Amino acid sequence: MRILGIDPGLRVTGFGVLDKEGQQLHYVASGCIKTPAGELPERLKVILDSLREVIELHQPQQAAVEKVFVNVNPQSTLLLGQARGAAICAAVLAGLPVAEYTALQVKQAVVGNGHASKEQVQDMVQRLLKLSGTPSPDAADALACAISHAHGGMGGMGALASKGFRVRGGRLV
Repeated sequence: MRILGIDPGLRVTGFGVLDKEGQQLHYVASGCIKTPAGELPERLKVILDSLREVIELHQPQQAAVEKVFVNVNPQSTLLLGQARGAAICAAVLAGLPVAEYTALQVKQAVVGNGHASKEQVQDMVQRLLKLSGTPSPDAADALACAISHAHGGMGGMGALASKGFRVRGGRLV
């Protein structure tokens, strides 16, 4: 199974592609989509078009996207939500099922601590995928999202809630 992980952002959207064979994860590709300064519609188009290219090139079967967190600044939250919408649209237009995970769920699944730092996520992604170098923070977050999905199946971490588990204080309880 090939999984595309997406860490949406208006300035930088991270993506990561990995293969899951049994319990083994294999790195395929990762990177960042950087949008130029300018009007919002053009920036969203860059995200949509670039992710469509990634999907066409790597042919994932499923997608996992990080959910938006609420910022102190409501305007930033709205902009991030629009970038996330463009990312989800790219996956849906390609016919991919999309799973969604909070940053807390991703960090808990990959690092074991829902409040892990970016550096801890980068380090664990590098170790889990046996990468020769440290991925950029945005690419690492996207790969971590894909790893979370791979470990949780199509229902992912979200399916745990229906099995009596929930996230509290960054931990599954």
